[in-house]
Amino acid sequence: MKKLFFFWTIFLTLSIYANDAGSRLKDLVSIKGVRENPIIGYGLVIGLSGTGDGGGEITNNSLKRMFQKLGLNPQKEVSSKNVAAVVITAKLPPFARVGQKFDVTISSIGDASSLAGGTLLVTPLKGGDGNVYAVANGAISVGGMQSKGNKFLTTGSIPNGATTEKEIESDFDKKKSIRLNINNPDFTTAARIEKVINQELGGKYAVASDATTVDVIVPVVYERNVVQLMAILENFKVIPDVAAKIVINEKTGTIVAGGEVTLKPVAISQGDLTIEIKGDEGGGTTGGNKKKGASFYFVDKKTTLNDLVKSLNAFGVKPDDLISIFQALKRNGSLVGEIELI
Repeated sequence: MKKLFFFWTIFLTLSIYANDAGSRLKDLVSIKGVRENPIIGYGLVIGLSGTGDGGGEITNNSLKRMFQKLGLNPQKEVSSKNVAAVVITAKLPPFARVGQKFDVTISSIGDASSLAGGTLLVTPLKGGDGNVYAVANGAISVGGMQSKGNKFLTTGSIPNGATTEKEIESDFDKKKSIRLNINNPDFTTAARIEKVINQELGGKYAVASDATTVDVIVPVVYERNVVQLMAILENFKVIPDVAAKIVINEKTGTIVAGGEVTLKPVAISQGDLTIEIKGDEGGGTTGGNKKKGASFYFVDKKTTLNDLVKSLNAFGVKPDDLISIFQALKRNGSLVGEIELI
C-alpha cells in the first residue's frame, strides 16, 4: 500500500515541554482597556460603470439629500446605475489620535453587481454611542481580481480610507494597576505568568485571581511611565500550558493534536489493521499475515498520539480510519485528551 498520507491530510502536533523557551507575554495576553472599537457608517459609492443598484428608496433619498447639501434642489428623483448604497465598517485602533488613518471595508446593501472602479463619498463613521469618530472616503479596491473570476465584487476596501476625527479618552500612563487577560484561559498558565512577573520585577506585584486574569500593580519606579513597564512586561517569556486536545475536521480530513495526548493499554481492530497498546512490559514489534492482508502493531502504553500516528502512517492508514480510531480510543477511555469536531 502506498504511503499517501500527506496527500490525504495534514497532521500537526504541537507539544509544549518543560525545556521550551516559552512565548512572549504579549502573545499570550491582552490588556484591559486596550482594544479596537468597531465603527460603522452609511454612504454612497459613485462612478460605477453601470454596475450600481439603479436607485431605490434609500439610494434616491440619499442622493436627494446630498444635492440639497450642495445647494441644489432637484425636482425629480435621480436614478442611476452608476451609484450604489453601501455600509462602511472599520475598527478604530486603540489610542487612535486625530488625523490618524486606518483601513475601511465597503459592502453593497442593494443589488449592485460590482463596486469596482467606484469612489466612496465622504461618510461619517459612528461608534456604539452614536458619536462620530472618523470620516471615510476614497477610491475602492476590490482586490484586482475582476479579470480572474472574483465572485465578491460587491465588497471592497479602502486602505487608509478613514481619518480619525475624535479620540477615545485614555489615561493609560496614569494607571496604578494593569489587568492582563489571558487569551486561552488556563490556571497553570495564569500561575506561571504571576510567578515570572514577580521574579523579574523582584517583588509581589502580580496576582492571578482566576484562570483568565492577572492583575499587576505598577511599581513606584514606573509611576507615570507605564508604557515603559509594559514594554518590559510584554517581553517576559512564559511557557503556556496546553490542554491535551485533538481537533478534527471531517470535511477536509485535517487532524490537529495539541498538548501531551497519551494512550492507555488497549487493542483495536480497524479493517485489516489490528493495534495493541501493551502494558508495563513495554517493547513492541510489528508483523502479520500479509497474505490475508492483516497488519499487527504493538506499542508501549506510554506511547503518545504522535508516535501512534507516525506508525499508522507507515501502514498507509487513511484519514477516515484515523478519525474513527481516535474516536473509538476516546470512547473507550484509552485516549487521555479531549476530541473536538469542527
